[in-house]
Amino acid sequence: MSHLHEAFRKTFPAIMPKRNCRREPLGGSTIDRVQCILRRRVCRIEVPPKDIIEENLKEQRQHLVDLINRCAVRGESNSAIVTGPHGSGKTMLVSSVLREIESNPKVSKNLLIIRLHGLLQTDDKIAIQEITRQLQLDNVVGDKVFGSFAENLAFLLEALKSGSDTAQSVLFILEEFDLFAHHKNQTLLYNLFDICQSAQTPIAVIGVTRRLDVVELLEKRVKSRFSHRHIHVFNSLAFPAYKEVCKRMLTLPAEVGDAKFVKRWNQDIEALCSNATVHDVLKKTYQLDKSICRLQSLLLLPICKVTEDHPGIEAVDLVESSKHLGADSKAAMLHGISVLQLALVIAMKHLTDLYEGDPFNFEMLYNEYLKFVQRKAHVVQSFEKPVVLKAFEHLVSLEIVKPVDGHGSRSQKEYRAMALLVTSAQLMDVLNTYPGCPSELKHWASNPLPS
Repeated sequence: MSHLHEAFRKTFPAIMPKRNCRREPLGGSTIDRVQCILRRRVCRIEVPPKDIIEENLKEQRQHLVDLINRCAVRGESNSAIVTGPHGSGKTMLVSSVLREIESNPKVSKNLLIIRLHGLLQTDDKIAIQEITRQLQLDNVVGDKVFGSFAENLAFLLEALKSGSDTAQSVLFILEEFDLFAHHKNQTLLYNLFDICQSAQTPIAVIGVTRRLDVVELLEKRVKSRFSHRHIHVFNSLAFPAYKEVCKRMLTLPAEVGDAKFVKRWNQDIEALCSNATVHDVLKKTYQLDKSICRLQSLLLLPICKVTEDHPGIEAVDLVESSKHLGADSKAAMLHGISVLQLALVIAMKHLTDLYEGDPFNFEMLYNEYLKFVQRKAHVVQSFEKPVVLKAFEHLVSLEIVKPVDGHGSRSQKEYRAMALLVTSAQLMDVLNTYPGCPSELKHWASNPLPS
């Protein structure tokens, strides 16, 4: 099967995506080029500069580079898992390492890179098809056509296992690695880790996941073949460095073309980052979430607002973006419900307070609603029970209220135990800004009815 490795070597570069998007030609007006460059950065198409990553993840980056280099240059098979919380920079770290490797001819010419994602390759059959697609291998050898999962897997494994330690190396990047552990029998993981342990084609398997307990999801036979190398990624970026990253993301390179415009833009960005209002916005964002992807989300709206009529970014743009980013999704949903549903939410709040957080059911809620309607019959419209139940079910579908697991889940829907997912503070904020909200509802929310 040595001809397969020769096919890998010849055909794989043609399907590798360009990682450094700034090398692509930029056309259009100056503003169009500015938009293109800045959007590539904040939409994570372009990997941040190496020094930004090394400042925060130097040891992890070096560990990953060494592991892949040993596979590509020395033919050492290896496996590792990159773990860390959401937004800590796991994918950014891996992308940065791959960009460095692709720029090194000594390594890149002897390494094939296969990228899989647990959200896209939802079972082993789809994963095998994606691997063969990325390797540009036809499922046809002679007169035989492979169609079933078993035949595809056997064909792929034969191609991988037939090599020697001098064969071309293959690097597997498995994003959302924990989802691959949910595949039936974990066949793909078992075979990849098994090849890692055998003296066959040198391969490296890098899993990327936010689950620290991912090894516990592996079957015993899979776990025994995993190298148990863990690269832990935690975001420890200090605020001055975080602010510097913000400035560098907004700073334009000389390739935009108009030297005067670039110079003026970069001077304005320098002044913007020194602005007290911007400092406060960045500090608030940093305290909530210090990840670079959160910063990129903050910068996206101001960048999109850059036009010929508004050729710059101002402090007010960042303030507006911060408000959108920090908007309360539950409060926004409450603004779109009817007055009847709002009354039901207030009734749920009182039941939750009355029973000190214990679950309630629809019958209890309806009785609370009736008590209020009877006292305020002259100002509040009364609805029949089926209408109220329908309104309540809509609140359940919006996840403003949810069923409580283990509390009679098989009982009738009127008696199913429920819990409110809205806090008193969120409810009061909505009542104060809800258009045309009856004053009786506001009074009821602050003063529960006597039993």
